Amino acid sequence: MKPTRRQFIKKASAGALGATILPNLSFGNTSVFGANEKLNVAVIGVRSRAKSLMQAINKCENAKIIFTCDVDDTIIEKNNEWMVKTIGYKAKVEKDFRKVLEDKDVDAVFIATPEHWHAPMAISALQAGKHVYVEKPCSHNLFENELLVKAQKKYNKVVQMGNQQRSAETSQLAVQEIKDGIIGEAYKGEAYYSNNRGSIGEGKIVDVPNTLDWELWQGPAPREVYRDNIHPYNWHWFKTWGTGEVHNNGTHEIDICRWALGLGLPNKVTSFGGKYTYDDDWEFTDNQEVFYEYDDGKHIKWVGHSRGKIIPNQPGRGATIYGSKGTITLSRNSYHLYGLDGKLIKKVDEKQKSATLNTAGAGFLDVNHIENFFNAIRKGEKQNSPIADASISTALCHLGNIAQEVGRTINLDTKTGKIFDDDEAMTHWKREYEEGWEPKL
Repeated sequence: MKPTRRQFIKKASAGALGATILPNLSFGNTSVFGANEKLNVAVIGVRSRAKSLMQAINKCENAKIIFTCDVDDTIIEKNNEWMVKTIGYKAKVEKDFRKVLEDKDVDAVFIATPEHWHAPMAISALQAGKHVYVEKPCSHNLFENELLVKAQKKYNKVVQMGNQQRSAETSQLAVQEIKDGIIGEAYKGEAYYSNNRGSIGEGKIVDVPNTLDWELWQGPAPREVYRDNIHPYNWHWFKTWGTGEVHNNGTHEIDICRWALGLGLPNKVTSFGGKYTYDDDWEFTDNQEVFYEYDDGKHIKWVGHSRGKIIPNQPGRGATIYGSKGTITLSRNSYHLYGLDGKLIKKVDEKQKSATLNTAGAGFLDVNHIENFFNAIRKGEKQNSPIADASISTALCHLGNIAQEVGRTINLDTKTGKIFDDDEAMTHWKREYEEGWEPKL
């Protein structure tokens, strides 16, 4: 029997815990940083991706991880061992992120939790006076997307999203050269991701591991029973907590296409796809194409193969920008310029490599991106991915999921981001929240 959202019998204290989650916190962190002042940071969610972030933080001057936080004791213990071995010291540990936010010594938080926590936790951190580095996607839904941008403006802290290719020197060079006309009139961006993920099976209801705080893991999400195929990774493919492959990986390449073409929100979004491989609990498409239409004939296409490689073989991920005089391909590690005849004109490689297909995504670009975040805090350096801009790329991914959900083209008011003349599509603007846990300003 498949569990439903309300089958979970809540603990007596759950309502009280939830009610305290996101009030207007005011811990009063108003410190001003000098150019060389040390930044104390906390990393929340310390499994796979977080280790890439921690290694990058450790390579940045005058920055120290003083807290790590996770709701799973097993993950915490493994991370403590990893930190000592890899970084050389162990940070203080908390299971409840709210205790981290109460500490006035924490200047900035890095959020690498499941996606349903990204925006609520970022907003809570801003309310506590912290700067925020939040992994992509920066929100679970469009309501949170909008609220996070408003929160950044209200609390006036630095918020950077983890779309680290924005800090790639080769991508920055290519985008500038596209603006300068190197491929003529740029009109189309193609973003793609190819993997061969296996089946996640049909989850069995089991007891919550005694090492896991399942209540706090769920946080703002409606309560569900614990199954054996959710934690620690497959939550990505459940709509209650994840946002599917278009967000999990598409955020990166869709963002690069939008950046290179100088575009904001589209006029129309259409999605085609489905779940074609395994008969399992996976709730999103496993193969999907999304089309984003703009003025003047410009458009972006996302092609996502989660389970089944793109054939003939292509690199596992990337973005291609088409212009009237040539084409540019961009990855995390290089920039290629081609003529209309398909012949290579120029290739520029990154100084150091970054991973592209594993779940951690570690590499040199993390260091660049985090240094930019720190310099924005210390010196007011221009951010490579301020949340007001990063949220637009996140919105595109949400809109792709919504178009897929309703099964038709959706039309947008590009000034507000709202979907017009489609009440059904707008029902996906905001999620259902567990009582007392909805983020608010």
